[in-house]
Amino acid sequence: MLAGFIALLQQIDIEEKLKDAPLDYQITYYITSYLPFVLFVILAYFMYNKAKNRKDLDD
Repeated sequence: MLAGFIALLQQIDIEEKLKDAPLDYQITYYITSYLPFVLFVILAYFMYNKAKNRKDLDD
């Protein structure tokens, strides 16, 4: 109950903060929001490529 009350008090409007923020903060925000997705895609590609090129599987 207390955590829910604190969460209500800490509601932050991200769009407003980005509009008022300096350019460096905006760039950092966008990089860190897309970075996990990009890393996931790269990891998935390497796993797919490694599985595709296995020599011990007979197709």
